[in-house]
Amino acid sequence: VQIQRAHGRCFDLLDNNVLTTSIIYSGNSHDISTLSLPLPPKKLIGNMEREFIAERQKGLQTYLDVITTHHILSNCELVKKFLDPNSYSVNYTEIALQHVSMFFRSEPKWEVVEPLKDIGWRIRKKYFLMKIRNQPKERLMLSWADLGPDKYLSDKDLQYAVKLLSSCSHPYIYKVTFVTASESSALVIRPFSEKGTLKDLIYKAKPKDPFLKKYCNPKKIQGLELQQIKTYGRQILEVLKFLHEKGFPYGHLHSGNVMLDGDTCKLLDLENSLLGLPSFYRSYFSQFRKINTLEGIDVHCFGHLLYEMTYGRPPDTVPVDSFPPAPSVFVVSVLESILTCEAMKNGMPTVSRLLQMPLFSDVLLTNSEKPQLKIPTKLKEALKNSKECIEKRLTEEQKLIHQHRRLTRAQSHHGSEEEKKRRKILARKKSKRSAYESGEEHSAKYSNSNNSAGSGASSPLTSPSSPTPPSTAGKFKSHCSVLSFSLAFSFFFFV
Repeated sequence: VQIQRAHGRCFDLLDNNVLTTSIIYSGNSHDISTLSLPLPPKKLIGNMEREFIAERQKGLQTYLDVITTHHILSNCELVKKFLDPNSYSVNYTEIALQHVSMFFRSEPKWEVVEPLKDIGWRIRKKYFLMKIRNQPKERLMLSWADLGPDKYLSDKDLQYAVKLLSSCSHPYIYKVTFVTASESSALVIRPFSEKGTLKDLIYKAKPKDPFLKKYCNPKKIQGLELQQIKTYGRQILEVLKFLHEKGFPYGHLHSGNVMLDGDTCKLLDLENSLLGLPSFYRSYFSQFRKINTLEGIDVHCFGHLLYEMTYGRPPDTVPVDSFPPAPSVFVVSVLESILTCEAMKNGMPTVSRLLQMPLFSDVLLTNSEKPQLKIPTKLKEALKNSKECIEKRLTEEQKLIHQHRRLTRAQSHHGSEEEKKRRKILARKKSKRSAYESGEEHSAKYSNSNNSAGSGASSPLTSPSSPTPPSTAGKFKSHCSVLSFSLAFSFFFFV
């Protein structure tokens, strides 16, 4: 995103601190009051001077770059509405309330306790705290989501697929109480956990707080204990392996989608891939063309999750060049197999390969619950086709990103000072060479014309009817040659 001239919308709005005020300085609890952003200073006098405008434009560009490269901030609704107001003009809170109200008319046993405002990162997904009328103490969480760009199942297959989630049984999959889908959205009800997710444990956050407040700028950064990393990691890999074997697409693993139930991790939001929603880490893996399957995406996302469990924060950049000290060298070994530049070039390891690595291979799992997820053959084929379509769209997006990168690098190189200087030197040399060659060409033409004129004048003297003595002819030719050379010399240097 580029800052435009002073009269452009981006410059004007940033100059008036609209974006900054919305995100940082307003007084409600949804804002990130402790996040430091490099907003350049303003001044009242001399603010139209060319030098100040150029300096402030550069500062605002830096400020905007920081926001758009911050993974959580860049997904913030305020940022997206500011940068692309036309695409984010719809009020999804109102739409969600309409759909939820219609649902309650047909299902009167449920009742809304309170809306859980902005607890998630998605703009088109809303949450409500629920209860059952005849069980007033039990709390549940309702989530409503709009269908996404990767929804390739037919409406009939989608209805059938989401219904399977309520019958799915696995020790590391969080239970679904109720689920339904329409041609435009879906609604899921699950038990509400006061302990929250794995992300809440890592960041020591309260589940009901807004997403930005919980995770954008944590006060204390501390990873988990080694045994927790090993146990949670093994449990998550086991459920990923189960889903891969069943042919059920996922691609939405992150610490906020892992619920904690005692010492057990349970996967959330299995419906996301069915609804076609984008992954939390899509902006990362879409940069690397070797990560082009949902299985590879799950492994890549697991690398982010393992890093977060180990260090208490997400990686600053991906690929990761070097890793800070970890509780075990085996942790770093797994991270290197997923998040390094070499791993991105060669492709992700399989889940089975990760389970065999020393960090997880000696973990004993005590839960004896038998996994169960029966997918009919016809639906399995539909899920396979949907998975292929999701992967195809990702590949096309990765190709476009790769082409854009090449073009950007070429433009950057072409516009660099060093390249401009090199082109000037080449142009100067070419101009000199052209002038020299042009002079030589004119000289040669003039010389040839004089030679032809000289040969025409001497022909009568050497004709058979008027023989000329040899000595006289030789002297005449010598004088013509000298005259021709003199004229050519004069033309080359003085014309």
